Amino acid sequence: MNFPIFERKIKQKMLKTIIVDDEAHVRGTLRKFLEKYCPQVKIVNEAGSVSEAHEIINRHHPDLVLLDIQLGDGTGFDLLKNFESPNFKVIFITAHDQYAVQAFKVCAVDFILKPINPLELAEAVTRAQQVVQQELHLKLDALENNLSQDNGSGKKIVIKTLDNIYVIEINTITHCESDGSYTRIFTLEQGEIMTSKPLKEYEEILSNYGFLRIHRSFLINLSHIKRFEKSEGGYVILADDAKVPVASRKREELMELFDKISE
Repeated sequence: MNFPIFERKIKQKMLKTIIVDDEAHVRGTLRKFLEKYCPQVKIVNEAGSVSEAHEIINRHHPDLVLLDIQLGDGTGFDLLKNFESPNFKVIFITAHDQYAVQAFKVCAVDFILKPINPLELAEAVTRAQQVVQQELHLKLDALENNLSQDNGSGKKIVIKTLDNIYVIEINTITHCESDGSYTRIFTLEQGEIMTSKPLKEYEEILSNYGFLRIHRSFLINLSHIKRFEKSEGGYVILADDAKVPVASRKREELMELFDKISE
């Protein structure tokens, strides 16, 4: 099965960036340097504390955070502890060189000492962009690989309910919806089937056949996507006209995978 969308090239990604420093003049200097030396950066917001940065990161889902270590209400390390698996890259910018080892232990892209050298900053941002771009390619490769595996064509799954045992072709499943400890499975041929297994179990079974968890309550068959609607936070419309919400973080992933693909 061919998917022309994957025969295009991915644009160089603009890095959505947040500046975190408790000194306004430092944030201003960083903003000025980024605007002059880092055209690949799009500054989306800035913060002066751990609590403010936590809220802003959750709201904007940045690609890159320029992070001071000593903040008024904690440290940059305290901020990172709030994110189990951060989906952003970090460049530490600080006056305290004793934190360098700790910074790299949390997988920082770079560690820059104040006063800030703009060329050193530009080199660090370039490295961050290379890492983000590489990860985007890996995501696209994984998505393409899932979609090219015949989507379960000819392969079947057994679904047990209270009253019946169904033998369903995997490629006829459009999506699965969590209903507490139960799962609703929607198919093109059998309609809706309620099963007592949790959604996580079906995610483990179906992820190798082009299915993607786009929301904590929904697992969809990527080959049945008709369109993506950006309104109201984002929805995927499937072949059976089901309208499935996309979680904010997954929305970002889908937008990067599709909106960043050019002719």
